[in-house]
Amino acid sequence: MLIAALAAALIQTAPAATPDLSWIAGYWLYCSNGREVSETWSDPRAGLMAGHSLTVARGRVSFELAHIGPTPQGYAYVAQPGGAPPTAFVVAESGSTRVVFANAENDFPTRVIYERDGDALKARIEGEINGQARSMEWNFTAAPLNSRCPA
Repeated sequence: MLIAALAAALIQTAPAATPDLSWIAGYWLYCSNGREVSETWSDPRAGLMAGHSLTVARGRVSFELAHIGPTPQGYAYVAQPGGAPPTAFVVAESGSTRVVFANAENDFPTRVIYERDGDALKARIEGEINGQARSMEWNFTAAPLNSRCPA
């Protein structure tokens, strides 16, 4: 009886398995209507992936630093757009080519989704603004490091 109780306690406190998100690693480029977005992700090392993105549009540039890895809330995507304080989105579901991160308490977005199909990586953010469902989507293509959109 005591052994069963200890085993049950260990199962309840065991950390969730780290999802294999190695399929996100690489350099990704999105070109649309004069907007260039590049996103770079390292391969997973000891359960951590580091990433950053740059957006260039109409002569302006913005950036986001991010990482995917263990946090006190669980395995998560942690974003810092423009160097803002970190916001964690915990893995809500994951598969061999799709992952959904969620943070219901964030203003916008509340979900971050990545999905891979061959040399294409779709990134999508979802949530509500003023009670209205909103989303943004980027359809990236795998590219050599530091590639740029055609002029």
